[in-house]
Amino acid sequence: MDQFQNIERLSLNQITTEKWNIREAVDGCARAGIPWIGLWRHKIKELGLPGSKRLLRDAGLKVSSLCRGGMFPAATATERQKRLDDNRRAVEEAAELGTDVLVLVCGPAPDRDIGAARKMVEESIGELVPYAKSYGVKLGIEPLHPMYAAERCVIVTMEEANTLAEQYQPDEVGVVVDVFHVWWDRNLYKQISRAKDRILGFHVSDWIVPTPDLLMGRGMMGDGVIELRKIRKAVEAAGYDGPIEVEIFNHDIWNTPGDQVLELMKERYLEHC
Repeated sequence: MDQFQNIERLSLNQITTEKWNIREAVDGCARAGIPWIGLWRHKIKELGLPGSKRLLRDAGLKVSSLCRGGMFPAATATERQKRLDDNRRAVEEAAELGTDVLVLVCGPAPDRDIGAARKMVEESIGELVPYAKSYGVKLGIEPLHPMYAAERCVIVTMEEANTLAEQYQPDEVGVVVDVFHVWWDRNLYKQISRAKDRILGFHVSDWIVPTPDLLMGRGMMGDGVIELRKIRKAVEAAGYDGPIEVEIFNHDIWNTPGDQVLELMKERYLEHC
């Protein structure tokens, strides 16, 4: 029998219920019996770190990851330092909230030199690793779909993410596999296998056809074309048995009552993941 007859690994990535504040998201997970939550820093800021931590503890909710660190490239040395300092704060927040995974969305180029931006990403991760390690936090490099290279992330393939991560120990730097961003890659399964014991997170949603919007067009699992179960099994074969986050940017879903979203999320997770 497939282990996916229950939701013990299911995590609500907060962005899926963007209109909920952290208290509403925590209460919603409790009502739905969802044991994990992936947190976003702007949501934590609304209530504050101590209040958010207390809320999570009282609900018995486990934190799968904190999003996001990264956004490293910048036009000036001063701005790069500011961004690195913000990443150090993100590391501290992750540790305080009880997760050992900080998701890195590495950032776009500040000009036309994408090669230089990738070098900035590499150097910044190198500077951040010792600090993160001192807090027991792992850095999860999340490659984004190439359509995001100009605005969000110059690391666009699993191969690039693996090459960066392999400069460090598996308990320092790994990769986050988000199906929306990597499903199209002909080398995906080879690169998932290459990431053995370095996968720090697994995010699911779906790719809708036709795609309604580059940012806000993710679908609920089963509404698109991604081979979700095949990718999940490959990730598990590479050693990942941690929480599985549902991360969906979609205005229609955001405008749906959160409790309905969570019930549909559970149903589709069991059916398609």
